[in-house]
Amino acid sequence: MTSEEARQLIRSVLHQVAPEADMDDVGEGETLQEALDLDSIDFLNFVIGLNEETGLEIPERDYPQLSTVGGCVTYLTSTR
Repeated sequence: MTSEEARQLIRSVLHQVAPEADMDDVGEGETLQEALDLDSIDFLNFVIGLNEETGLEIPERDYPQLSTVGGCVTYLTSTR
């Protein structure tokens, strides 16, 4: 998966979890939960969505790596 594909996937899954969220307002290092006002259930649904779209098993210990756009991109591009 390329960086651009990862970004599109993140955008798509976030749109499913929080349709009102605007990814254009989120910086690479900003925490998704804070920037998009996601609660813990929203974040969990985001991780589940990434799992469903990619088939990747994402262990709970890796969740912190997915807390930012940059972290998600790195995680998704390095595990595929």
